[in-house]
Amino acid sequence: MSDQQALSQIYLDANATTPVLPKAAKAALSTMETMFGNPSSSHISGLQAKQVMDETRSKAGEVLGAGNGQVIFTSGATEGIQTGILSALCAARKKMQPGKNYSILYGATEHKAVPESLKHWNQVLEINATIKAIPVDEKGTLDYDFIAKEVPNALMICTMAVNNETGVYQDLNALEMVIRANNTDIYWLVDCVQALGKRGLELAKTSIDYAPFSGHKLYAPKGIGFVYIRQGAPFTPFIAGGGQEGGLRSGTENLPGLAALNVIFDELQGNGDGVFASEGKLQLFRSQLALALKNAFPTVLFNHDFANSVPTTLNFAIPGFSSKEIMDLFDAANIRVSSGSACSSKVTRSFVLDAMGLPAWQSESAIRMSFGPAVTQQQIDQACDRIHHCAQALGHSCLLNATGSIDDKSQLQGLVQFKMGGSCTWLYADPLTKTAVIIDPLPELSKRLLTILQCQQLQLIAAIDTHGHADHQSGRVALAQQHLVQQHADHLGWPTEVTRVELNNQQFEAISIGDKYLLRVATPGHTDDSITIVLCEKEQLQLGELVPNYVFCGDLVLMGSLGRTNFSSSNTKQMYQSLKMLAQLVGQQSLLCPSHDYHNEFVTNFKAEASRNSLLNDVLTSEVSVEQFVKRKQDLDKNINDDIGEEIMCGAFTSACNKKQLQEYNAPELKAKLQANSQAKLIDIREPHEYALNHSQEFDVNVPLTRLTDFICQQQHDKSQELILVCRSGSRSQVAAQALSRLGFEHVGHLKGGYALSHTN
Repeated sequence: MSDQQALSQIYLDANATTPVLPKAAKAALSTMETMFGNPSSSHISGLQAKQVMDETRSKAGEVLGAGNGQVIFTSGATEGIQTGILSALCAARKKMQPGKNYSILYGATEHKAVPESLKHWNQVLEINATIKAIPVDEKGTLDYDFIAKEVPNALMICTMAVNNETGVYQDLNALEMVIRANNTDIYWLVDCVQALGKRGLELAKTSIDYAPFSGHKLYAPKGIGFVYIRQGAPFTPFIAGGGQEGGLRSGTENLPGLAALNVIFDELQGNGDGVFASEGKLQLFRSQLALALKNAFPTVLFNHDFANSVPTTLNFAIPGFSSKEIMDLFDAANIRVSSGSACSSKVTRSFVLDAMGLPAWQSESAIRMSFGPAVTQQQIDQACDRIHHCAQALGHSCLLNATGSIDDKSQLQGLVQFKMGGSCTWLYADPLTKTAVIIDPLPELSKRLLTILQCQQLQLIAAIDTHGHADHQSGRVALAQQHLVQQHADHLGWPTEVTRVELNNQQFEAISIGDKYLLRVATPGHTDDSITIVLCEKEQLQLGELVPNYVFCGDLVLMGSLGRTNFSSSNTKQMYQSLKMLAQLVGQQSLLCPSHDYHNEFVTNFKAEASRNSLLNDVLTSEVSVEQFVKRKQDLDKNINDDIGEEIMCGAFTSACNKKQLQEYNAPELKAKLQANSQAKLIDIREPHEYALNHSQEFDVNVPLTRLTDFICQQQHDKSQELILVCRSGSRSQVAAQALSRLGFEHVGHLKGGYALSHTN
């Protein structure tokens, strides 16, 4: 597959890993080819190999200020963490007094490798101490008062020098004073992975017992690391065997990795090629990137204070955009950044930012941009230019007011689905009359929606909630203040000036938008004010026939569940009647657009839901009475667990969503497929701003996930056509293909691994 344009890669994810420095790679390769002896061997090849190892260890000690402490080479930081924790807890266990309660302390913003390792060894060694997280303040600084209170009865304390998500550093001297003033004997591990090359280290001048490091975070290969052990600190080998590393860590040493580390240590000591920038220069680079982000995204918020952060990390959020949206945008522009937390099937949240007390939306929208000391001015300049290009792409799709343009603004027509967490907002635009309606507007999306209306020059005729939302405030008020000042409406935003239409001998209120009607249908149950809004063909409705395009059903029906009915304003008996009435009104195939989509299924219909929801099926087939429905619904809602501070779930999910078998193609298979069959329709399902930045020429149809429901509606007449979807990584194309398959499309496939693995970028 060929690219629209070739964009060079700009790598700004150095906190995850770094490219190997060319000189370090050359040293590693030379060692593999010519100095491959075993350091434990007594012949000349072995002695030469041992010399490399000893030289690297000596330089490591100088860089760390290790003094008389030991430096042990490991496979990486995780092994170093295990080594320190195992050593400390084995020693601490011998000192424990029967009947006394003990704790183990760690910083709330530590890398997950630390608390997970603590839990593991605490259980394996049968210590059974209480593991406690040390709180941090809004700047990420550890709570000294908490430490002073808890450390006297603690067996071990684990902190980090520099946080991997935010770059926030701890004042190790001040921390040491608090720890030792309250417990002179406690074992102290400090994760120094992100400090190497960014903060000065004089470990022997501290009482730090263990300090793990990783090579691949500073231009050495993966698979090599080291751990500092303070002189006199207890030690238990994590790996036993042949007695290498003086019996402290068995296993043949990774000599190529050590040779690479040797080069890195030369650079850190100023004895290399001078490729590492000074701290002052790195601060200028950060300022340049921060300014570029502010100019490109004027509402950007930085999630940490630069004053107590290393200059190589920027963690930020852009209001109205999830971290995944910005990640996908930057990736399309070949800028490599990361979200601030691990991938999850649920909404991505940064536990680090949560611990710092940032609002949930900032935690969910966090992006980490990081670089290493070997970055160049040219690379920073290119990154700033590309960031501006990203803003232009958002402006192209009317998601951001941006100067300049990539192309003419893409005209918005039909239905668009926006999501924040598990909540949905729906916008329908009619391009002929330049009018729009917004259903269930979320407050986090207000600015984004206002930008779209302004950019597309759309007149908003209504902003309507399908019910009073318990899990969030409505964004309707902000929209109404800008666009609907003169409109009179009820508390849900339904206008008082409406058209009345008759259908099946019933009167309904309707709003006109282009050649469609929005029909208001009362569907109480989830709440007593719940309504369903049916977008339908105006001409047919005037003739007494309902032809639905979309059914905005609020939380009456959810993908894989029914809306909860255990609120004070809920009525389960009314939900029973609403389900039967609505299904009879709109039919089995009409597209249901709920207020929530917790599992990325986008849209559904009664047929698809009845096939997997036995309770709903029994209601629609009259197999269950009202009383039986109430009992079974109460049992279903017992599965809802509302965690404080978490998103309120508006329906219970008792089993995983059914996944259908899909046709998956790799790049060669897809190429062969296209050569053999030209009838397949190829669809790029990334967002328009990603598509505008970079796409394969073969995938010349763009149906972004935000427009997938609209595409399904347009294609429902031909579910036998063959569709092949592609995205950046294959994850979005897979969920989109699943949605199409679930709704009856018979021949749907996707490109596994997406553009990332198709060798096109």
